[in-house]
Amino acid sequence: MNNRRRSLLEVLLISTKLGLTSFGGPIAHLGYFHEEYVRRRKWLDEERYADLVALCQFLPGPASSQVGIGIGIIRAGALGGMVSFIGFTLPSVLALIGFALFVGKFGVGEMGLIHGLKIVAVAVVAHAILGMAKNLTPDLRRKTICLFALLAVLLVPYAFVQVVVILLAGLLGYFIFAKEGNTNHDRSVAFPLSKTIGVVSLSLLFILLVGLPMLATAMPSQWLAMVDSFYRAGSFVFGGGHVVLPLLEGEFVPTGYIGEEAFLAGYGAAQAVPGPLFTFAAYLGAVMDGWAGGLLATAAIFLPAFLLIYGTLPFWSALRENAKMKAALMGANAGVVGLLIAAFYTPIWTSTIKHPTDFALAAVLFSMLAYWKWPPWVVVVVGAGCGLLFF
Repeated sequence: MNNRRRSLLEVLLISTKLGLTSFGGPIAHLGYFHEEYVRRRKWLDEERYADLVALCQFLPGPASSQVGIGIGIIRAGALGGMVSFIGFTLPSVLALIGFALFVGKFGVGEMGLIHGLKIVAVAVVAHAILGMAKNLTPDLRRKTICLFALLAVLLVPYAFVQVVVILLAGLLGYFIFAKEGNTNHDRSVAFPLSKTIGVVSLSLLFILLVGLPMLATAMPSQWLAMVDSFYRAGSFVFGGGHVVLPLLEGEFVPTGYIGEEAFLAGYGAAQAVPGPLFTFAAYLGAVMDGWAGGLLATAAIFLPAFLLIYGTLPFWSALRENAKMKAALMGANAGVVGLLIAAFYTPIWTSTIKHPTDFALAAVLFSMLAYWKWPPWVVVVVGAGCGLLFF
């Protein structure tokens, strides 16, 4: 076996191990990656890892998945990024497709298990909002952007408004926070991709973003509509995996592709599996169109993350110096906090918390996450068990 194949196999095995064991969300994933890739295996040093994490926080998309893809690229070239993604993502994709097929076959939509998972979603999203608000809206200007984003999404309840809000928040940040984004760096870290790959990847990203809606309109098809919706959601998610919730809810629940009960149950179940939260798309796709739909949805929602990381790595040294790009991201991040608060109110809260018992269980689950620091998968098991016992 030559060195390239050995490196690819090594990336696949290690990333699969992490995909089976990395519970706890994107911040925890970055900790697992640091321990495995930097401290234990020394595939990259602290400086390069910090640069890679900074880039992936800077971009829209699933940050931990993009870091994993970047590490695969560093270790085994362009193909290594794809292999790393497969290993880290496939376990949770298969688990959530299996759960979707189970729900579809046995019709458990009215069972207490589902209600328990919905209450888990209340606790998880509330915990995510508090953490994100603390980090992403620390001053009055960003709190104000967050408030206007919240009002816009609640008062104009159309899916396209969410994307418009993110873009407008980024535009406000571009003008308001230019001085805050202006920081100096005295180091430059290169990544092993050519600028040609970068240009092709970014070009394809924007071509698909514009072309898929036009194609879906010209050639009506459920699969094309699914690809368009998941691709667009994956292109505009800033601030972590939880932000994908309002974008996907706006795309699929009002249109009748999936009911609120099934949507929130899947979101609760997604907390119980390791790996990236974006694999929630696999559950949605499988509910709508079986296992093939699950795989298609997964490919569509993660494709922008691939194109962004392959497209920006060759230019990161210059991009990281751009103060106005950082300023735009500061505004966009404040906007997505508003989006998430709106989604927390509807559909999560309004369709789930209807009795004092619901609120009591949500409070207990939230405390387990926020104060007692229990692992998320334990919280999911407790919530599902209480649903079976009490609802």
